[in-house]
Amino acid sequence: MATRETDGYHHGDLRATVLRRAAEQVASEGVDGISLRVLARLAGVSHAAPAHHFGDRRGLFTALAAEGYTLLGDELGAAGPDLRDAAVAYVRFALAHPGHFAVMFRSDLVRADDPDLLAARGRAGAVLSGGVGALGDVEDPATVQLAAWSIVHGFASLWREGAFERSDLLDGAADPEVLARRVVDRLTFT
Repeated sequence: MATRETDGYHHGDLRATVLRRAAEQVASEGVDGISLRVLARLAGVSHAAPAHHFGDRRGLFTALAAEGYTLLGDELGAAGPDLRDAAVAYVRFALAHPGHFAVMFRSDLVRADDPDLLAARGRAGAVLSGGVGALGDVEDPATVQLAAWSIVHGFASLWREGAFERSDLLDGAADPEVLARRVVDRLTFT
């Protein structure tokens, strides 16, 4: 059941409060259950207050996606230049930030031309590209980047959705980061 914000909206942190609550709601209920009115109630402010920061639901999801790309870029950057470490960091991000992850790649939810979203997405992409560059001389780096992203995104999505729990491919106690590293170690990106 929803509860009012206890650590509170005060001194101008409404935007951050609403984004945090939105990420929590998306993670637990999906994107369909999100409204600015509900988020305002959870934050303990008037129903019009979040609209001041986001405009509408699409603006909220755009800001949430931009924040997600920023967090992903930070996670990838902290992993260093090794593509395998970046792959594990990507999976770690997806599992730690399911609400962000659920909206980041949904073009139907966001304003694709938003400058903050474009900048955050570009930064995360550049960090991932750096991991491909660390592989050395590869024939087609753009395709390698696409392949690496597809593999780790697919793995993270399948893990998040519980698909592996219904699979006889691995035991239920598997660690997603260890398994992601094993998957990436099996691939050749040349």
